[in-house]
Amino acid sequence: MRDEDKIRKMEALISLMDEPDPAVFADISLSIEAYGSEIIPFLEHAWEEQADPYLQKRFEELIHTIQYQAVCHDLEKWIERGATDLLEGCLIVARYQYPGIEESEIEYELSRIRKDIWLELNDNLTALEQIKVFNYVFHELHGFRGNTENYHSPENSYINKVLESKTGNPLSLSIIYLLVAQSLDIPVKGVNMPEHFVLAYTGSSLNPDTMEYSGNNILFYINVFSKGNVFSFMDVEVFLKQLKKEPKPAYYSPCTNTDIVMRMLNNLMNAYQKSSETRKFEEIKNMSVIFEHKVKKLLNEKKQDQQ
Repeated sequence: MRDEDKIRKMEALISLMDEPDPAVFADISLSIEAYGSEIIPFLEHAWEEQADPYLQKRFEELIHTIQYQAVCHDLEKWIERGATDLLEGCLIVARYQYPGIEESEIEYELSRIRKDIWLELNDNLTALEQIKVFNYVFHELHGFRGNTENYHSPENSYINKVLESKTGNPLSLSIIYLLVAQSLDIPVKGVNMPEHFVLAYTGSSLNPDTMEYSGNNILFYINVFSKGNVFSFMDVEVFLKQLKKEPKPAYYSPCTNTDIVMRMLNNLMNAYQKSSETRKFEEIKNMSVIFEHKVKKLLNEKKQDQQ
C-alpha cells in the first residue's frame, strides 16, 4: 500500500471516532489499533482539534491502548534479542508512563556521570578504592540518594525520573550505577536479593576442572541505596536470617537483565496498588505476565535445543 493510500485510510477511520454505536465503535477502534504506533501522530492531531470532551476522552483512551500494546510488544522483542541491553529494557518500561522519552537524553545523562567518574579513576586502584571513588562521584557530586520520603512512588521505577530527581529505590539506583560501572569496564553485576536489590563486584577465578576463568567470583557487595555501602557474603547470610529466608544461590549470585526488568515490573505493580491506581496496576500486572511467559518460553526452547 502506498503511503498516500495508507494515510487516507487512517484519516478515514479517525473521522469515524464519533460513532455512537458501541459495537461499531469497537470495530473501528480495532481497525485503528492495527496500524500501531504510526497512527498516533494522526490521532494526536485530531485530538488537538477536538472540542468535545467526550470525544477527546475517546482519543486519549485509544492512544493509550496503542502505546501500551507497543510497550508489551517491544518487551517481547527485547527478550527475543537476548535482553543484552539493560538500558533498552528500562527505557521500554519507562515508555509505559512516558511514551515520549528520548533515549539520547538518557544516554547523555549517563555519559555525564561516566565522564566525571572516569576522570577520578586510575589503573592502580584496588577494587574497593574504585568503588570508593565511584561512590563519591555518584552520591556526593551528582547527589543520587535513596527516596526514603516516598519509597513506594511509581516514579522511583522510571529511569528518566530517577535521573531527573536523583532519587530512587534500591533497584533503580542500582541500575543507573550498574550501567555507568559497566561502561567503565568495572565488573559490577546485579544481585536479586529478597526485599532489597544490591550489586556485586565480581573478580576472576580459575576453575580447576576446566582451567578456565569465571567472571562471577564475588569480591564484595554494594548497597547503592545506602550510599554505596560495601558488605560481605556473611552480611548477606545475616540479612537472610533476619528475613527468615532459606539461603538460595539466586540470593547471592549475579542475576540476568530479565530478572532486573521483571523486578522493576513487580515494583511498579506494588507502587500502583499502594496508590490505588487500579487500571495501571492491572496493565503492569498483565505486562509482567506476558514478560514472564516469554522468558519461560525461550528458556524451554533453549533446553529442547540442547537435548
